[in-house]
Amino acid sequence: MSRRSMVVAGLSTVVEWYDFTLYLYFVTVLSRVFFGGGEGSLVTTLAGFAVAYLLRPLGAVVFGHVGDRYGRRTMMLLSMALMSAAMLATALLPTYAAIGPAAGWLLLLLRCVMGFSVGGEYTGVVAYLLEGAPIHRRGLIASCASAASEVGALLAVAVSALTVHAFSEADLAGWGWRIPFLVGAALAGSVWLARSTMQESPDFERQRAAGTTPPKPFRYVVGNHRMGIFRSFAISALGSITYYVGITYVPAFLTSVGSLTENRALWLSTAAAVVVIVVTPFVGALSDRWGRKPVLVALALASAVLPTTLFSLMGSGSAAQALLGAVALAAVAGGVSAVGAVATAEQFPGEGRLTGLALGATAATAVFGGLTPYLAQVLIARTGWPLVPGAMIALVALVVLPIFLKAPETRPRAAAG
Repeated sequence: MSRRSMVVAGLSTVVEWYDFTLYLYFVTVLSRVFFGGGEGSLVTTLAGFAVAYLLRPLGAVVFGHVGDRYGRRTMMLLSMALMSAAMLATALLPTYAAIGPAAGWLLLLLRCVMGFSVGGEYTGVVAYLLEGAPIHRRGLIASCASAASEVGALLAVAVSALTVHAFSEADLAGWGWRIPFLVGAALAGSVWLARSTMQESPDFERQRAAGTTPPKPFRYVVGNHRMGIFRSFAISALGSITYYVGITYVPAFLTSVGSLTENRALWLSTAAAVVVIVVTPFVGALSDRWGRKPVLVALALASAVLPTTLFSLMGSGSAAQALLGAVALAAVAGGVSAVGAVATAEQFPGEGRLTGLALGATAATAVFGGLTPYLAQVLIARTGWPLVPGAMIALVALVVLPIFLKAPETRPRAAAG
């Protein structure tokens, strides 16, 4: 596949995650603009993010069917078109001051549309990069989707911070909040135009030429690749809990245990995100050299042993120890995401690959990603034990480790030479 098509696919993940995470960084502003800013408005706004997250598996199954039946390129164009429309509609929404509670309901509806859309995006990009990459660089190139998603999240933080800094509170609530969403719509529209020039995946072209494209991808995958679904679920479970508890939950942990201020905790999380971007391609390349299985086993062992100690460091009250703990956790999480991208996609042949990823990897993300930060906070409050998040990661690692040990190596033999 042409280098241009690969670059377009990889970089489009930046826009996808900018659009999806922007809502979270703007949540306090949106709670005032769309829900009146009264008691409970922040919780309601956060609930919109959670509901959208739960729609990701459904979107992955629907778009996976399209990708497996009609082509990766077609699926990626449809999902980005839906994302662009939802972002533009969000930027143009009337506010609570204009139409009352209906504004909040419209916002939540559009968030559900975006959650549905993003469900197909990530798995589609990973499969496209895997199928278009040289066989000896699959791990490195597929891991770029993970690194690019982190760049998108950082871009959302930067644009949010600049917007809040540039406007007074009145102007921000009046019209300034629309700017980041208009930027997101413009970026998504640009990606759609770029994707329209992309080549189709060579693996899908092979299926079409051979007549092996499954007419009913869901039935095909469930009937023929149950173990692939199971293994991809296990890999994604570890990747999700290390990322969402080991990275995104860390600012809330640091402020709730009283070790750092909100400002310092957010800066620390920014440093952790940079570590993920650096580590991800390195581990992806390592999996090309050593194989997926040894890297997964090593990271599962690290996830079983390190997290409780690292959360203890972060809860000590020392900024230096908190930074050390957060950076180490980010390195582990970034490593699992990197090898997980290629390892989950390789659990399936080209036929039915996107549907298999939807049923395995995306389903695990919904369970071990969206819900675990909330569960960690509840358990800390009820038990008074601040190391609960680390124990949660360790428990999942110990459960999936035997699965990794028994799983076959998926790196193509030609790449091993």
